[in-house]
Amino acid sequence: MKKYQELTREELLSLKAELSKEYEEAKKKGLKLDMSRGKPAAAQLDMAMDFMDVINSDSDMKTEDGVEVRNYGVLDGIREARELMGDIMEVPAENVIVCGNGSLAIMYDMVSRSMTHGVGGCTPWCKLEKVKFLCPVPGYDRHFSITQHFGIEMINVPMTPQGPDMDLVEKLVSQDEAIKGIWCVPKYSNPQGYTYSQETVERFAALKPAAKDFRIFWDNAYVMHHLYEDRQDTLPEILSMCERAGNPDMVYEFCSTSKIIFAGAGLGAVASSKANLDEIRKTMTVQTIGYDKINQLRHVRYFKNVEGVAQHMKKHAVLMREKFEGVLSVLDRELSGLGIGEWTRPNGGYFISFEAVEGCARAIVEKCREAGVTLTGAGAAFPYKKDPKDSNIRIAPTFPAKEELDMATDIFVLCVKLVSVEKFLERQEAKRTA
Repeated sequence: MKKYQELTREELLSLKAELSKEYEEAKKKGLKLDMSRGKPAAAQLDMAMDFMDVINSDSDMKTEDGVEVRNYGVLDGIREARELMGDIMEVPAENVIVCGNGSLAIMYDMVSRSMTHGVGGCTPWCKLEKVKFLCPVPGYDRHFSITQHFGIEMINVPMTPQGPDMDLVEKLVSQDEAIKGIWCVPKYSNPQGYTYSQETVERFAALKPAAKDFRIFWDNAYVMHHLYEDRQDTLPEILSMCERAGNPDMVYEFCSTSKIIFAGAGLGAVASSKANLDEIRKTMTVQTIGYDKINQLRHVRYFKNVEGVAQHMKKHAVLMREKFEGVLSVLDRELSGLGIGEWTRPNGGYFISFEAVEGCARAIVEKCREAGVTLTGAGAAFPYKKDPKDSNIRIAPTFPAKEELDMATDIFVLCVKLVSVEKFLERQEAKRTA
């Protein structure tokens, strides 16, 4: 079939009538399908239920070096947990603090602390006239929600398959002292599934920011989330790179086990330089007497080491790979060659990023909703929820059962086709009357 943009008005009208009939039939099914968030499926959660049995009333509740995990203390987290999270991030345990149940709260605290108490002895951000953050787009909506919550101005930076546009990043941070940070999901990025290249990470480590308190917020959320054993992306380790480049304090790295074990019941950790961690501890000593060491010990006894985590993630991959490949096969079969969409083919992570015809994303998401399929809101992957092209849609294949996912994907491609036909008819009409 020809590309939609090559069709005549008569051909488009005929196709619209056919697609509209299919769409009305789909709406009659009364479906309620959810592809809105990157949540683990029930089957992924079920396969780790023995995690709950590792520690019980008969268990030894002390660490190898004698720490009683039921009591107060050990602000940084028990040594074994810091070693485990450090191995996941490929950094030494002394560069790690293990906190609560996930990394998002740590990132929020980091921005909040910077606002009220400053970074590295610099002026607290709340006392500055303007504070700005760079935001690779499309990106993670919850990152953008944090900076928006604190009134920080967000600046879009386009993503490429190698990572953010580093020419633009280097230019902006070197010229504007108000730019205090950049959000990054460096491995299997949300939503495109890209992994930053060696050159990109080297350029990050060598940045020369105008602001002394500029920090890279390196959210390594999907570091272990491979879909394939034979084609795993690799990510250079940034802390050591920053140190070699003379910027040892420039990065905060975040990681969690929330999508490795149970969402909301994992471990969150931050890795950084000694100076940065010392600064974080000053607030932590006021904020808490210590996080949940029982959960830390449970993680260590269940996984034992990073190889245990890797073996567990292979089980996740088996379940997730089928779903990703199912979605991609439908997109390939139904949309390839029509000129109405492009999509990423990630080797890991939780999302597929879809680029529709410009000006169509919101209409596609709305039509899907009317037909019983809930997607992440159009524009969510951009600061202020404003996609300048109204073209990006995030597909989250993991949560629905496979049968539901197949139905949801069929409705999605139907809506893509219908909205695209309407857009090309609209463009033809605009040309005709111009």
